[in-house]
Amino acid sequence: MKPELAALAQRVKGFMLHDEGLALYRVAAEVAALGPLVEVGSYCGKSAVYLGAAAAEAGSVLFTIDHHHGSEEMQAGWEHHDPELVDPRTGLMDSLPVLRQTVSEAGLDDTVVPIVGDSVTVASHFGGAALVFIDGGHGTAPAHADYDAWSPKVRPGGLLAIHDVFADPADGGRPPYEIWLRALEDGFVEHAAEGSLRVVRRLVNVGAKR
Repeated sequence: MKPELAALAQRVKGFMLHDEGLALYRVAAEVAALGPLVEVGSYCGKSAVYLGAAAAEAGSVLFTIDHHHGSEEMQAGWEHHDPELVDPRTGLMDSLPVLRQTVSEAGLDDTVVPIVGDSVTVASHFGGAALVFIDGGHGTAPAHADYDAWSPKVRPGGLLAIHDVFADPADGGRPPYEIWLRALEDGFVEHAAEGSLRVVRRLVNVGAKR
């Protein structure tokens, strides 16, 4: 990864550790030539820099999907609320302007394609992807909905990455851990891990199960 992009990624607002980001970049680079990359949960673009760097090097593209009004834990009164991201005109959180600035500063405007909307809706109109990174809402309903919608979109041989996977409930919320377990039950196989990042590979025509 180019040093200037690695340095930018570390400066951008977000919740991914640099070692996790570099691991995400490496696994994305493994498969980026096979098709588009998808990120569910853009926020301010930290992980989009890591993924976008891999996509750019392979001549691929990253679709990064978010409604940009923040998940439950980012709203006022919650642990991860950032008042700097509140639009004074509406009183609502809006991280889209910061994402756009991040992508532009990274020089990835031709590689990173922001999609503003509900991830499940977007998935229903989307084809296959070489890699899907799930890092959206961490509540039970949104996390499992993202898994249901996007895990079948991973092409055979492609990768599914999930952030904030903690085996110990004291370290973090359960839904990312639960969907990682679901992926293994559905036939994905473990491929890589770094910090709370887990990456699994789709070897056969597996899909989400209820």
